[in-house]
This record gives sequence, structure tokens and C-alpha cells, in this order.
Amino acid sequence: MMNLLSIEQSSSTELNALIDLAIEMKANREKHQTQPLAGQTWAIIFTKASTRTRVSFEVGVRELGGHVMFLSKNDIQLGRGEPIKDTARVLGRMVHGAIIRTFAQQDVEDFARFSKIPTINALTDEEHPCQILADLLTIKEKLGTWNGKRIAFIGDGDNNMSRSWMWAAKYLGFELVVSAPESCLPSQEFMNRLDTDRVTLTTDPVEAARGSHVINTDVWLSMGQEGQDEKEALFGAYQINSELLRHCADQFIVLHCLPAYRGKEITEEILEEHADTIFQQAENRLHAQKAVLATLVSE
Repeated sequence: MMNLLSIEQSSSTELNALIDLAIEMKANREKHQTQPLAGQTWAIIFTKASTRTRVSFEVGVRELGGHVMFLSKNDIQLGRGEPIKDTARVLGRMVHGAIIRTFAQQDVEDFARFSKIPTINALTDEEHPCQILADLLTIKEKLGTWNGKRIAFIGDGDNNMSRSWMWAAKYLGFELVVSAPESCLPSQEFMNRLDTDRVTLTTDPVEAARGSHVINTDVWLSMGQEGQDEKEALFGAYQINSELLRHCADQFIVLHCLPAYRGKEITEEILEEHADTIFQQAENRLHAQKAVLATLVSE
């Protein structure tokens, strides 16, 4: 495993190994036997705003013995139109790894190709692999396993979170139901590429919630879609609220990758009722990403 660019490009073996290492990293925080990033400097390159991703990666790199350099688009020539491949060639000769949060998946792919250093996708419009790893870790902690579980993703079925969840379902074998308005479901082209019977699509959120052990949601409008009132208006029936949760399995958890817009995709009441799980999920970004960092430098 040279890079973490997407869940799509991962495997069941790699995903399971990362979760197992994350569990170990979490149990041994502050007393790591080794410092796999000692003497290394990693670049964090963000063209999108972030709280959890930036903090968890900066802390994670430092806890593993490395140094970190944060670069926004205004700090480097990317903001003035330098091609990503040229930035990659420069940084590849100066730093030991890169963590990139940006819009286009192709930019992350090109950076990894031209830099020839370990590269981590910290979010693109296409996928959010680090968040999925944290979510899987949370499910394992709360429910013991994802095997035999029914997981529902309710909201925008064609965003980076839902796509990453669909690839995870294919590789790990759990049942995933994605519920969204018709126009916000993944395209047939994507479903053909996914090619799995582990994922079901529905426009009925009650059907998605029925018997589910995990209810997962995200903001209705992804970064860059702010102000798309017509799209947001489609999601009224897709709110995570007490009525919807009545249809879940007897034992279930609610996940939200945050930030949350209370009163929109999730009610204040439900977020606070499930806050312990949701903020455990947020903390798990740190441990999952430390597992990724340690794995990439060990290859």
C-alpha cells in the first residue's frame, strides 16, 4: 500500500488491516513503542476548509514523531495556477509524504503519480476514505463487527461519503442501503463500475432505516454547493429524527461525519442523544489516520 487515494482502490485485506492497526494505535496512544515518522516532514495541502481533518492529521503526524507543514492554496503557487504535477515534482524532492484535501480526485491521483511520495486523500469531491475508516472503527467499537449488519446512508446518495461507503460495502461484505431523492442517487455508470449486490438504492428513507443497525448521514449540500436551495429542498423527508429511528433494529447507532446542521439533516434532539457515538466517531479520525500514516511509511 503506497498511497491511500480512495476506498475504491483499496482491498478488503488493506481495510481490515488498517482498522486493526487503528484499534492498536488508539489503545497505545501516548506510549507508542516506535516513532515511524521520526525525522520526516509531511505536507498538508488543503484547498478546502477543515476542522477535524486538519487537527487530526497534524496531531497524528506529530504523535508518530514527524513534523508537519500546513499549506493552503494561498501559501503556494497552486493558488496562482501552477499545475499539480509541477507542485508534486517539487514537493516530492523535499518532503516525505503529502496529505491533500481538495476538489478534484484527479489532482490527488496526479500528485501521487508525479511526486512519488506517500499521498493521502484527505477528502475530494469523489471520496472521503479517511472518514470511512474512522466510521468503520466506530462500528467495530460500538457493535463489535459490521459483519451481518445492515447499514443505511440517508441523505445525498451521490456525494463523497456515500460513494466511499458503497465501495466499503463491496469489499467488506456488509449490507448497505442508500436512500436519497431520485436525482441524488448515484448514476447507473457508477453502479455498473461498483458491480455489487451488497448495495441497494431507494428513495424511501423509512425502507432504508427499517431493520438497520447503523444510520449514517451527512450534510445535504457538500462544500461548493452552498446556496443550492432547489437541491436542499429535495431532502425534507430525509432528516434523521425520532420518527425515522423507530424503524431501526433494536440495537443501532447513529453516525454523522460532521459538521452537522441541526434541524436539517439531523434534529438537535437526535444529535445530542447520540452525541457520545458521533464525537467518538470524530475522535477516531485521529486513530484511523495514524494507522494510515504508519502503514504507508512501512511499505
